[in-house]
Amino acid sequence: MKDRLVYSAYALGWAVLKHLPEAAARGLFDAIADFAWRKRGKRVLQLEANLRRVRPEADEAALRELSRAGMRSYMRYWMESFRLPVWSRKRVARDVRVEGFEELRAAMESGRGAVIALPHMGNWDLAGAWVALEGYPFTTVAERLKPEELFDRFVAFREGLGMEVLALTGGGVNVVGTLARRLREGRLVCLVGDRDLSEAGVEVSFFGEATRMPAGPAALCQRTGAALLPVTLWYDGPVMRARIHPEVPVPAEGDRAEKTRTMVQAMAEVWQAGIREHPEDWHMLQRFWLADLPARATVEAPAAPPAGRPAAETAGGPAVEPAAEASGS
Repeated sequence: MKDRLVYSAYALGWAVLKHLPEAAARGLFDAIADFAWRKRGKRVLQLEANLRRVRPEADEAALRELSRAGMRSYMRYWMESFRLPVWSRKRVARDVRVEGFEELRAAMESGRGAVIALPHMGNWDLAGAWVALEGYPFTTVAERLKPEELFDRFVAFREGLGMEVLALTGGGVNVVGTLARRLREGRLVCLVGDRDLSEAGVEVSFFGEATRMPAGPAALCQRTGAALLPVTLWYDGPVMRARIHPEVPVPAEGDRAEKTRTMVQAMAEVWQAGIREHPEDWHMLQRFWLADLPARATVEAPAAPPAGRPAAETAGGPAVEPAAEASGS
């Protein structure tokens, strides 16, 4: 019954919201965000706890306003994603502005391939649609969700935007091997990499506290020679902006584990700077730092929709941006 309700909620969003006038859709999702913010459920409280690490100088009133803006940004992601199937190429090109695109172009033209690694910021799907329209279709990974119809719907949606979506489980495909093969072919892979849900992640310092992040993007680049390009996303009025940062190089010294740790920490520092500039667009509604996790626990159950999209990682494999995730984009 619960699975059917979940699927029905998403299906309704796709069927109805994409046909609403833009102003009405935006007003509706702002209202949903404000309702959730005023209710102060556990996700809103956790968002504020996370933002307190990002902006420790903020008083409680400022933090509350920041969390309100964060919920509106988060619901904007969902509003846009439900409406993306009917957006024209011209609309996508108009509403996305990218800095540092030369970093991606150079990596792809060199034949090395590239891994774009991003945190849960802005709208991952919209950024992916823009990249695909620029002539760089890419491969990503999705966790198989229940009900099956929901997973299939998300996969079809993202494939319609120009993505190749690999199912993390149950697809009869070696996911890590396929990603490595795509990179050796000089192609593009996109993975979300700021939140680890396994015990295989790399411990890093993030805003002065310990957390774990997936090793997958760095490990894939070591394995294949592809360029590792961290990206940050944020909203700027009616447009979404993205910054493709310079390549994170593979260190010249150290064993594989040491090199991976160095690369993941370097990505974390890039994302930290971007989140500090645009904290309202970091959609992290779960416990994130190790100090917040209960003893021996690394995974928090996802919330009911539209709470977001789960990220996961296979042992030693890629970070995953599945079809629906509680942490946001």
